[in-house]
Amino acid sequence: MSDLLPQGWMTPAIAYTISAIGSFLALAFASRARRATGFIRWQWLGLAALSLGGIAVWAMHFVAMLGYTAPGSPLRYDVLLTAISGVIPILVTGTALHLVLRRPTAARLLTSGTLVGIGVVAMHYTGVAAMNTHGEMHHDPVYIALSCVIAVAAATVALWCARDLRGLPSMLLAALVMAAAVTAMHYTGMAGLHVVPPDFTPIGAPDGAKARDLILPLITGLFVFLLICSLFLLLGGDEERERRDYARPSHRAAEHTVQSSDASYRPRHGSPEGPPPNRSRPADDVWTRRR
Repeated sequence: MSDLLPQGWMTPAIAYTISAIGSFLALAFASRARRATGFIRWQWLGLAALSLGGIAVWAMHFVAMLGYTAPGSPLRYDVLLTAISGVIPILVTGTALHLVLRRPTAARLLTSGTLVGIGVVAMHYTGVAAMNTHGEMHHDPVYIALSCVIAVAAATVALWCARDLRGLPSMLLAALVMAAAVTAMHYTGMAGLHVVPPDFTPIGAPDGAKARDLILPLITGLFVFLLICSLFLLLGGDEERERRDYARPSHRAAEHTVQSSDASYRPRHGSPEGPPPNRSRPADDVWTRRR
């Protein structure tokens, strides 16, 4: 644990908070996608995939990696592999959310959960492969298997929540549980990682970018994305309220609506027999001088 948590519990707490925020946003967007159709549905699905795969999974993983240190060697990150590790969970979660919300069956839920679990594991080990260090990395197969089981279980629960949960308290509780599962999967995989120092004394740092060179774009991107998500949620809530108000019939309109089947209805100020008879007055009697 000394390699995983060299900075104490601050880094895991921040990573868990980021994952919880991403999970809650994903559930909120998935709830909107269930009620939408057409292009608006794809919009909510895209935001849900970005929130779940981009924030709850990848951003949590990257922040948690900042707390990892290799013995006797600095860490550098391959920018291309780091970017690929971020694209993988977004694509698999978007595909899985589309499959689950389009046809909510148990078979699709299990299939999509397995797909997302594999994608999360692929993201994790691609992100680990993006770390450059002096030494050789070895993964314990037992911890790999445990991380895969946790990832599939967490992904299945996340998709079930996105498909069925409604209401703010339920989504908040589900987001906390999902964040705990995703964080547990990451640290389980990292617990099985062992770095063997090289036999020679390395000179200089490995190739790649420093963590601080990547953390600033990450924080900026997260902040901008959260602002955009908040704007979409606010505008989406206003549109739904307007739609409900428009669809709700007015009580005044209902009072004055005349049903064609009600034969006993007669106008209050009109004649029950129809228009008044012609009293042989001039057509323009308004302008005719009265005699």
